[in-house]
Amino acid sequence: MTWNCDTGTVFVLTLTQRVADASRPDPATDREVCRLLSGLSVRAPFQPSAAGVVRGLTEDADVAVTAAMVALRDDAYAVGIGVGDVFLTPVDQEDGRVAVTAEGPGMGFGHDAAQHTRSTERVAVRVSAADPEAAEQAEAVLRLVGHIVSVRSDAEWRVVDLLVPGARGQQKTVARQLGITPQAVSKAVVRSLWHEEWRARPAAATLLRLCESGGLQG
Repeated sequence: MTWNCDTGTVFVLTLTQRVADASRPDPATDREVCRLLSGLSVRAPFQPSAAGVVRGLTEDADVAVTAAMVALRDDAYAVGIGVGDVFLTPVDQEDGRVAVTAEGPGMGFGHDAAQHTRSTERVAVRVSAADPEAAEQAEAVLRLVGHIVSVRSDAEWRVVDLLVPGARGQQKTVARQLGITPQAVSKAVVRSLWHEEWRARPAAATLLRLCESGGLQG
């Protein structure tokens, strides 16, 4: 990992496990979500920052949306997204490793988003930024898309996990892989609102970018 230490606007994501007993989060769940997010383009990798809490930083709004949807799958996590400038500083450790400190308003907004994410909400997403109106609108769309993802059934996931957004003529291939009919694949895609999800993701990313630019302010 090459650390980019320049100041710039960053999306700070904090993922907090949604468990019945908050004092007993599952470390394996944190490791798995970090694995799933490990291939994304980030400023700082997703990794546990406390028991049941995973944090990562990215400069890419589309990546932020992708990470949020991964975390919201199966209602596994509450998602807080802070938007603002962050400055990363590498610090050499005595054991030869390099730690990184993160400072700036983006970290403050990230902390605010994490603190005010209500794990009891049906779709637990909070966005915090210097422009509260932009943050509220981004949050609203993320909740809608997150609802689609969080309520999808295992049977629907078995189908849509094999689909590639934007590719054509893939339903017959998926049907052969799963040993079901193309009609069954088509019905699962319709029920899961998969097309609607992927059409809405860019809108969520655009609204996150408006948080960055203050685009809704007069």
